[in-house]
Amino acid sequence: MRKFLYLINPISGTKKKSLLKKTIEQKTSAKNIPFEITETRRDANYSFLKEKILSEKITDVVICGGDGSVSTITSFLLDVPVNIGIIPTGSGNGLAFAAGIPYSTTRALDIIFAGSPAFVDGFWINDKFSCMMCGIGCDAQVAHEFANRKVRGLKTYLQLSAMHFFKAKPFNFTIKTKDFSTTVDAFFITISNSNQFGNNITIAPKASLSDGRFDIVIVKKMHKLMLPFALLRQISGNNTIEELKNYRNNKNIVYFQASEATIVNNSNAPLHIDGEPEPFTENIKLKILPNAFRLLQPSV
Repeated sequence: MRKFLYLINPISGTKKKSLLKKTIEQKTSAKNIPFEITETRRDANYSFLKEKILSEKITDVVICGGDGSVSTITSFLLDVPVNIGIIPTGSGNGLAFAAGIPYSTTRALDIIFAGSPAFVDGFWINDKFSCMMCGIGCDAQVAHEFANRKVRGLKTYLQLSAMHFFKAKPFNFTIKTKDFSTTVDAFFITISNSNQFGNNITIAPKASLSDGRFDIVIVKKMHKLMLPFALLRQISGNNTIEELKNYRNNKNIVYFQASEATIVNNSNAPLHIDGEPEPFTENIKLKILPNAFRLLQPSV
C-alpha cells in the first residue's frame, strides 16, 4: 500500500500553485492512494521528515519544486527507505529533465504512479549535499542575483546570463584529484552529476546519474569571441572527456570525471549548489555519494 507526501514550493518557477495542487488532488484521489499535501519550509529544516515517514508509513515523498528544493529535502532522507518523486516547478529542473521527467504536471504524475524507483548518486561539497550540480564562478554570480529577483523563471535567468556574459571575468583556481593537479584561470567550473544546467541545456554530455562519478567542466580564460563557440562544442558533445594522464593545457574547455576532487578558490569566486547561492568558500572538497536516494523515473 503506497502513501504519498507532497511538498510544494510556493515560490519556485512560474507554475500556478493552485492549479498544481488541484491536479495533484484529482489524480492521486483517482488512484485511491492516501496522500497529504504541504508546503516546503522557509527555514529549509526537514529533520522532522524521517520520523514522520517511518511512523506514518509514507512510501513516497514527492517534491514539487526545482533542483534547490530537491537537494535540500533529499539531504535529510539519505538513509530513509522512501521513494523520491519530482514534479518539476523550478526555473531549471536539471535533475528531473536528466532523469526523463517531463515538465508537464500530469505526465510527471504518471511517472510517479507507474515509474520505477532507481538509485541515483549525489555528491558532497564539503558538508553540503548536492543532488545534481554545483558551480563556481560566473554561473554562480547569475545564481546569486537570480535568488534576489522577485520575478523568477527561465526568462529572468536568461536575461541575467546574457548580462553577465559581457562583464564576465576569469577567476583563479587550483584543481586537485589523486592523479592530477593544475592551476588555471577560468570563467567558471561546474561539477555535475547531471548532464545539464537545466532546461535541457547540456554542459556535461557524458554524465550519468548513477555511475559513481561526477563530471567536472572547466571553462578556461579565453577571448570572449571564442567563448560561445567553445561552449557550443561542449554542449554538442564534441569536446571529449580528458584522460588526466594525457591532460593537455591547450584546450579552452577541460572536461573530465572523478569521484573525489578539491578545488582551491583563489580569487573569491562565488559558489552555487543546485542553483542556490552559497557563501564564499576557499577550499571546496568534493566527494561522490553513490546510491544517494531512490528516484522515481520512467520505466524502461
